[in-house]
Amino acid sequence: MTEAATPTNFIRQIIDEDLRSGKNDGRVVTRFPPEPNGYLHIGHAKAICLNFGIAEDYGGHCNLRFDDTNPVKESMEYVQSIKEDIRWLGYDWGEHLRHASDYFEQLYAWAVDLTRAGKAYVDSLSADEIREYRGTLTEPGRESPYRNRSVEENLDLFARMRAGEFADGSHVLRAKIDMAAPNMNMRDPVMYRILHASHQMTGDAWCIYPMYDFTQGQSDAIEHVTHSLCSLEFEDHRPLYDWFLDNLDVPSRPRQIEFSRLNLSYTVMSKRRLKQLVDDGHVNGWDDPRMPTLVGMRRRGFPPAAIRDMCERVGITKKDNVIDVALLENCVREELDAKAARVMGVLRPLRMVIVNYPQGQEEALEAANHPQNPEMGTRSLPFSRELYIERDDFMEDPPKKFFRLAPGREVRLRYAYFVTCVDVVKDADGEVVEVHCTYDPETRGGGAPDGRKVKGTIHWVSAPHAIRAEVRLYDRLFNVPSPDAQDFVAHINPHSLETLDAAHIEPSVVDAAPGTPFQFERLGYFCVDSADSRAGTPVLNRTVTLRDSWAKIGKGA
Repeated sequence: MTEAATPTNFIRQIIDEDLRSGKNDGRVVTRFPPEPNGYLHIGHAKAICLNFGIAEDYGGHCNLRFDDTNPVKESMEYVQSIKEDIRWLGYDWGEHLRHASDYFEQLYAWAVDLTRAGKAYVDSLSADEIREYRGTLTEPGRESPYRNRSVEENLDLFARMRAGEFADGSHVLRAKIDMAAPNMNMRDPVMYRILHASHQMTGDAWCIYPMYDFTQGQSDAIEHVTHSLCSLEFEDHRPLYDWFLDNLDVPSRPRQIEFSRLNLSYTVMSKRRLKQLVDDGHVNGWDDPRMPTLVGMRRRGFPPAAIRDMCERVGITKKDNVIDVALLENCVREELDAKAARVMGVLRPLRMVIVNYPQGQEEALEAANHPQNPEMGTRSLPFSRELYIERDDFMEDPPKKFFRLAPGREVRLRYAYFVTCVDVVKDADGEVVEVHCTYDPETRGGGAPDGRKVKGTIHWVSAPHAIRAEVRLYDRLFNVPSPDAQDFVAHINPHSLETLDAAHIEPSVVDAAPGTPFQFERLGYFCVDSADSRAGTPVLNRTVTLRDSWAKIGKGA
C-alpha cells in the first residue's frame, strides 16, 4: 500500500499516518450512506467524490450503504436515482452495495444487550415531553420518570414493541447516558421508535426502526469501515458514535472524521426545502435544470467531470463556507469549451433576404466542428437566399460602438460571405421584420480578396433548412447569494427560466441524442433535453452562458 499521489488534505494526512503505523492492517474502507428520502444534490457530490476518490486512490473500496431507517419518507424511486447519480459522476461501488436494513436483526440484538446491561430503557414519555425534559444548551435535562424501570420490564416492553403491541409514539427505547451532559446528543438519545410502516426492503417484518445515531457507527463496524467521513454537522454526534462502539461488542472500530460540507451561493441545499420547491410547484420536478440536484444538473447539461473538478478545487477543510456558484459555472465552461461541438442557432430570429443571391440557388459551406480541435472534423452548412439572423445583431440606428449589422454597414456571415444591409421591411407598428442585404460572392468563406476588413461577424441559419426548436434559457434559481432563510421562496428569481418557442437551429442538431452538448456560437452552451426532446422536434437547454454576466448584474450594470 502506498500513499496517494494527489494533493493532500487533513483527511489524507490521517490516513497516511494510519498506514504508516499499521493501523487497520493497511486497509482503507470508506462508505457513502445516503438516506433514500430524496434526490442527491451538488452538496452530496463532494461527499461522493471524497469517499469514492479516497478509496480508489488508496487501493481500498467504498461501500454504498443506504441509510434506510425511516420507511415513511423513503422509496425505491430515490434508491434508483441515487445509484444513477453516483454512476453518472463516474464512480461504482461494485459488489459493495449495503443497506442499514441488512443489519436490523443485529442492531436489535445490540439494543437488547444495552438494555440487559442497564444502559438502555423504554421511555413512555410523548415526543413533546421528551423534548421538554431534554433541557436546553444552558440548562441540564431532567430524567424521565421511566428512566429507572427494571431491566426485566425494559426487556419485556422492548420485545413487545417489536411484536407490534403498541401504537406509534407510545414508547421509545433510549440510551441511558447523562441527562446533564453538556452535549445535548448525550442526553439519553432515542435509539428506537415505533413506526407501523412497510419498508421497501424488509416489508412488514419490522414495526420498530433504529435512529440514525444508533445505526451509523455499528453499521460501519459491521462493514469494517476504517474511516467514516461525514460533514461537520455530525461533529457533535461523534461522542455518541463512540459511546455505542465502546459499549457494544462490535467486530471493528471505525473512526469518524468530519469535513466541511459544500455550500453554493444562489441556491439552497436542504432536502426539505428542495422538496418544498417541488411540492409547491416553484420548479418542474426534482430534475428541473434549475435545481441543484444532480439529476437536474445532468439534464441541464453539466458534465460530471466539471462537478468533480469543482469538488477538487474547493478542497477538504474543517471550516464551513459558501462557494460562489460562478466557480461551478466556470468549471462547466472549461469542460464544455474543450469538448462541445460548435453549431449555429438563432434564438430570436430576424429574416434576412440577400437580394442579389440567385433565386432558388443553394450551396453547402464547410464549417469546423471545433476551431481548436481539428480531430472533431467539419460539417456541411446549407446556405440560401433567405436566412435567419439574431434580432439583436441588427439595429436601425446603432450607437457608436455597435459593430454588427445596420443600414449601409457590411458584416461577415460566419463561414459564408460579406453582406451589406441595403433596406429594411417594417410591420404596421414600425417594427423591423426583415432586412435586405447584398452579398459579395468573392468573399466566400469569410475573407475578401482585396483585403478589406469588417468589424463584425454574426451567426445565421438558412431559413429553408432551419429546424424550429424550443429553447429554454435557464438561469440561477434565486436572485440573492444567500437565500437559505425562512422566507427563501420570496427570493426565487422570476427570470430563472425563459422559454423561446420560435428559435431556429442548423439541421445538424436535429438528430442529436438527448444530453448531447453544443456551443451555439456567440450565445452559450446548450444541450438536447433528455426529457422533452422528440425526433425532429428538439428541445434545447442552455447549460451556461459563454461568460459570467452576474458580476455586472450585481454591480447594477
